Amino acid sequence: MTAVPGGGAGAPAGPVLAVDATSLRRADRTSGDGVAQPAVVALDPASTVPLYAQLEGLLLRRVEAGEWPAGTQIPTESQLCAAYGVSRVTVRQALARLVHRGLLTRGRGRGTFVRDARLTAGARSVSSFSTELVGLGLHPGARVLDVAHVPADPEVAAALDREPGTDLLRVRRLRLADGQPIAIQTSLLLADRFPGLAAHITDDVSLYEVLRTRYGTVPAEATEVFRVTGMPRELAQLLDVGRGAHAFHATRVTFDGREAFEHTTSYLRGDRYEIRLALRNPR
Repeated sequence: MTAVPGGGAGAPAGPVLAVDATSLRRADRTSGDGVAQPAVVALDPASTVPLYAQLEGLLLRRVEAGEWPAGTQIPTESQLCAAYGVSRVTVRQALARLVHRGLLTRGRGRGTFVRDARLTAGARSVSSFSTELVGLGLHPGARVLDVAHVPADPEVAAALDREPGTDLLRVRRLRLADGQPIAIQTSLLLADRFPGLAAHITDDVSLYEVLRTRYGTVPAEATEVFRVTGMPRELAQLLDVGRGAHAFHATRVTFDGREAFEHTTSYLRGDRYEIRLALRNPR
């Protein structure tokens, strides 16, 4: 996962109004349901900057100023309309642009929330999960759930170019970002390539770092497929989400200079992770 800043590739073009931070230093009102009400900062109908872009800029600055931390529910469309004296169409345009930029996320029937933009994946390299999280400015963590020898089923055997029944070391871990659960990963590694590996698998240890330092194995390339799915019942509680919550199911086969050595399956929380790709036509 590689972070893409909120205004990076893929953000819609258009002006964003710069607002002095001092205009935001005022106490929010709070509604009865505990949702923060916006401090009123007037928009300028005479400006050449469209009202939706002005509102986008104001809301963006509130997020950047830390008034609405990641995970906070922002005011409703109706509340924003009343506070800023604009139409629902204007509010929806501003919110849609912030959703597109990865600053906000919407849940049907739940409202609009500030998302943790650090967990937006763009261009990626073949690296460990721990390294990717550090690159996003997050503290990585891992809790070992299970380590066992298992035979390769036909699908995994084909992906690793081995015979069905080949001895594999299965490592199941709960992956954490800043102490919060984000994924369940199941790695299947060639047991004959990594004798004694099970003894080195402990909490908060990078698997790829162990492979590099103890076995001289460094990943060179990988193929990875993402699918959208519902979170399986047996994983939902571990990841602190409801059964059937939206999730990414990722399957990855990793190669070094010799062969495929690892098959990994991951279930990632859909509310904490998104994928953004920069698209470019050939010239």
